[in-house]
Amino acid sequence: MKKITQSFYLFISLIVVILDQWLKYYIHTNFEVGQIKNVIPGLLSFNYLRNNGAAWNIFSGQMWLFYIITLVAVIVVLYYLFNPKYKNKVFDIGLALVLGGIIGNFIDRIHLHYVIDMFQLDFVNFNIFNIADSAITIGIVLVFIYLIFFEDKKDTTA
Repeated sequence: MKKITQSFYLFISLIVVILDQWLKYYIHTNFEVGQIKNVIPGLLSFNYLRNNGAAWNIFSGQMWLFYIITLVAVIVVLYYLFNPKYKNKVFDIGLALVLGGIIGNFIDRIHLHYVIDMFQLDFVNFNIFNIADSAITIGIVLVFIYLIFFEDKKDTTA
């Protein structure tokens, strides 16, 4: 089986950033802040929100803190992604998703001083989020799957 290179994982990160920024641009240019538009009735709506904090708007307005956390997180993710000791497809895809999500939200923080969120789950009372947030969440789940099920086993799929 062909070995997957780090450039493939960086490509996954790039796709996340492109999709995230494209949808944020679309929302920013076609919606008013707070405007809600049903996408899938009873399931999903777009709700344009500006978030100048982290999840649940914690640390609101503390941009310097987010810049530091982002830079540290990017360095840590790149270390594990490029370290041959940690080669596993599940782990590396998880890291690639996390990296793309971190960069997607970082672009907003640098450029706008807030993060654009838009996905509203209509069937549950949950925070409004974006593609970058979703990529980070899915990536962290994949990293945990690796840690729970694969870390102590030799990877024969890389």
